[in-house]
Amino acid sequence: MKPAIAEKLPIETLNWTELVPALGEANRAVARFDGLLSHLRNPALLRTPLATQEAVLSSRIEGTIATISDVLRYEAGEEQESERKKLDIEEIVNYRMALKVAQRELKTRPFSLNLILKLHKVLLTSVRGYNKAPGSFRRIQNFLGRPGSTIEQATFVPPSPERLMQGLDNWERYYHSDERDPLVQLALVHAQFEFLHPFLDGNGRIGRILIPLFLYDKKILSSPSFYLSEYLDEHRDEYIARLEDLRQGGAAWDRWCLFFVNAVRVQADSNGERVATVIKLYERLKTRMVEITSTRYGVPMLDAMFVQPVFKANALLKHPGMPQRPQMMKLLERMVEARILKVLAESSGRRAAVYSLHELVRICDSKSSPKRTARA
Repeated sequence: MKPAIAEKLPIETLNWTELVPALGEANRAVARFDGLLSHLRNPALLRTPLATQEAVLSSRIEGTIATISDVLRYEAGEEQESERKKLDIEEIVNYRMALKVAQRELKTRPFSLNLILKLHKVLLTSVRGYNKAPGSFRRIQNFLGRPGSTIEQATFVPPSPERLMQGLDNWERYYHSDERDPLVQLALVHAQFEFLHPFLDGNGRIGRILIPLFLYDKKILSSPSFYLSEYLDEHRDEYIARLEDLRQGGAAWDRWCLFFVNAVRVQADSNGERVATVIKLYERLKTRMVEITSTRYGVPMLDAMFVQPVFKANALLKHPGMPQRPQMMKLLERMVEARILKVLAESSGRRAAVYSLHELVRICDSKSSPKRTARA
């Protein structure tokens, strides 16, 4: 199979008349979601649980088997029963770190290919793929196929290294251009990145990180907190099929854009429902914390637990506004008695107890149970 040749962006043959109805619904759904985010007193309270869920689900598409609960318990210091699970979790943690790095970078400098390289290096640090040129665009031919297959047996051969930089330059210029609708532009940006497949590993995850970054960079969203991997994981076969069809060109681009725009609409509504559920939980627990602690520390402790829903007491002490350790331990006991917290691991010798803000973990973990065990 010969290397594919990428079409030049923008795609001039798009049937905009067919796309307009779906675009109207999707843009309204995104606007509703952003309205919900923009009215939050403290958006940081949602950032960790939602970003962790995105990291889990995006990595799930690549074949990882860890859940949000696994990640949070690992970060709280819990040992993993297998090296496979540990590697899965570390990939997820790297994905979330790449999201943080990207948001920080976009506050001070425009989006660029150099930022993509930086995110790729973060993504592959000390995990599977660490030896596949992290932070560098590929200089050799890659291909997609079943494990152990040869390039002759490939299902797709991306553009050759000689054509890659030309395709990336066109892709970057299109990213910064003004398209008739930003959601269609995002659909093309995401698809073309996957078509170019510019890295030896990590292309899918970087391509999905681009989704919230684009919406944030283009000021469609006030925060890069829109995550699409839940929908893409649930519709994985169609997602891959639509991308593969783009080799045909023509109307395949229309079908891809319709799929993507519909995915944005459905996910925007789903994300909004989850955010509303988390906000209701926070407000209810804030009232309970004031009641059971009877101190000024109740709300700061709750805020810290939303940032780190599974934790040891020492980790909580690092957050601002915390009481001294003896008082904190008494307050944690009251929260356990009130069933706000669960004890995941009792203290034993030098090993500290591990606590869980279980209702928040349950809300975010509800869609993250593993479906596959083989890496894609």
